[in-house]
Amino acid sequence: LMVGEIDLSVGSISGFASAMVGTLWVNQGWPVALAILAAVAVGGFIGALYALLFNRLGMPSFVSTLAGLLAVLGLQLYILGSTGSINLPYGSNLVNFGQLLMMPKFVSFALAAVPGIVMLVTGLRTVTRRRAANLSAPSTGGLVIRAVVITVILELIVFYLNQARGIPWMFGLFVGLVISMHYALTRTKWGRSMSAVGGNREAARRAGINVRLIYSSAFVLCSMLAAFGGVLSAARLASASQQAGTGDVNLNAIAAAVIGGTSLFGGRGSAYSALLGIIVIQSIASGLTLLDLSSSLRYMITGAVLAIAVIVDSLARRSRVSHGRA
Repeated sequence: LMVGEIDLSVGSISGFASAMVGTLWVNQGWPVALAILAAVAVGGFIGALYALLFNRLGMPSFVSTLAGLLAVLGLQLYILGSTGSINLPYGSNLVNFGQLLMMPKFVSFALAAVPGIVMLVTGLRTVTRRRAANLSAPSTGGLVIRAVVITVILELIVFYLNQARGIPWMFGLFVGLVISMHYALTRTKWGRSMSAVGGNREAARRAGINVRLIYSSAFVLCSMLAAFGGVLSAARLASASQQAGTGDVNLNAIAAAVIGGTSLFGGRGSAYSALLGIIVIQSIASGLTLLDLSSSLRYMITGAVLAIAVIVDSLARRSRVSHGRA
């Protein structure tokens, strides 16, 4: 979405990756780490194929990934065979990581303080550099207040969760991936190039950016992360089945980013936007479950929220274009 394209096959790739791990690890006797690497590598290969079709043949990503959705789903059903599912060894390190391993309380409290500290340190550096260059800079007091508020909120959430089982290491890994992607998208040349290509492909090309390489990296990384998500899903469920990656997986993957603020037109978005979007989607689902309401409402409400997010994005884009012309 950052480069103005879309991948409709993330659900199928995640299901196929989980099936690969189950087949290679359980049926073929591969070491689990090697099976995971193979599944993620195949995901990257699928993304590279999408990039080739897009860059060389000009095939729209909507069409190529829709074809990939069907083809990869067929591969998933094929390697699972007639049984349709493979149970992963309960008690293995992978399944324990997905289901049982929780952070020690002191670790979770320490990690909850990291975002506020990082925000404060990076913000102070930015303020110092801008003032040294005689540029306007945000107030130090406001920066401190924002860092303290975020830290207090996160610490309260961790405190609440630690009253029960605690915070899973799998969630910690997910947050780590979000932070890594946020840094890559906002602090690296590659990330700035992604935004530039999504905002205006021709302008990015004239600025010397390798547009084809940026598109290729976007497709490959998207497919690899989808495959890794399938591995984590298999670990959480302790099985690989025909239902993995189906249902509303594609819906949630795309809707989470858009609801969080990522533009469907490209050039605007962040890793945190996807995190915010999935929190909204899961909050709707959990809230309706607690209220003992029909699950059909979840799809209707999520669809309405998605439509509102797209409308807001379209209006904001129209406003930016109007100001630019003015």
